[in-house]
Amino acid sequence: MIATSRNTSFLSTGLRRVLGSRVVAAMTTPHGVDRYLELFDPTWSVNEVRAEVTAVRHPTADSVTLSLRPNGNWQGFRAGQFVRLTVEIDGVRRTRCYSPANSAHATDGKIELTAKAHANGFVSRFLREQARPGMVVTLSQADGSFALPEQRPERVLLISGGSGITPVMAMLRTLCDEGHAGRITFLHYCNAARDLIYAEELAEIAARYPNVELLRGFAASEQCGELQGLFNREQLAAAVPDYAEASTFLCGPPGMMKAVQQLWAEDGIAERLHLENFTAAPVVVDSTNAEGDVRFARSERLAANNGATLLDQAEAAGLRPEAGCRMGICHTCTCRKLSGRVRDTRTGQLGEEGEEDIQICVSVPVGTVTLDV
Repeated sequence: MIATSRNTSFLSTGLRRVLGSRVVAAMTTPHGVDRYLELFDPTWSVNEVRAEVTAVRHPTADSVTLSLRPNGNWQGFRAGQFVRLTVEIDGVRRTRCYSPANSAHATDGKIELTAKAHANGFVSRFLREQARPGMVVTLSQADGSFALPEQRPERVLLISGGSGITPVMAMLRTLCDEGHAGRITFLHYCNAARDLIYAEELAEIAARYPNVELLRGFAASEQCGELQGLFNREQLAAAVPDYAEASTFLCGPPGMMKAVQQLWAEDGIAERLHLENFTAAPVVVDSTNAEGDVRFARSERLAANNGATLLDQAEAAGLRPEAGCRMGICHTCTCRKLSGRVRDTRTGQLGEEGEEDIQICVSVPVGTVTLDV
């Protein structure tokens, strides 16, 4: 859909209350008031956060940066939080989680999202190849506890890898806009210099702000960064000798994050490490020992348990349950388990028998399980 140039904040509080009333809902049944509002402007909605894409950039060969203008329902975000972005692809609504990368103090009212198009990233590849100015997407309100605390730490260490740069970039931009005087070290890892998103801006920030130190680590041996190779203790101790005194914010691929978490745990400073997972760790499918069946009660379907997550098994059975991040962050896939037990792939914890709400993207059945799907 192409948005018009009308003011996307046109709905005053009073008008929004009227349009959201039961009387108006009854008058606009079965379509709902939003269906009529979007005839005038696709971004207009009583309750939904809809946003128009105003600019599209490709900072690296496999990434895309979107500038979005949200409607008046947007309530802002804390630097580090994420939003759930929903787009319609071939008639199906798809939802994924992305972190705004702009400063929380941006004065233009826009949101900046950057996505790296992974080989199996259905939505990220769509955005990389198809996003154009004028396209309208739906957003959730900002969510997540990974965020700068209200009381800004005096010493800040930001560690990111790959596309995990976006939430910590928001933190850096926010602290700079606030004139934060404490020391900030930004430590980023990627394969090569050409893969570093925000490369020019990071260099400019480091040059402009004397309290900001930029340390770039490249896996490729021929690349010249401040650091060489993968994250390790010796490298960190040499580059950031006071790391134990810093409030550290971490986001990146599972391997790197595991290494950082282990080091902080070994040093007894795990409470100073704050992190967000936006890449799911590989799920090991135990098809050899899988037992029982998966019953989809509402759809009246039955499938032999193959050990995969319940979301994967539902899709293999031809069903299309709602799903977003596929790693247990966004809760879009939550549904009712009617019977049986499941194991959480993130923690290994075994759930209880009987009815409960579960996230099927991170749950594997243990024996026969029945879902209300």
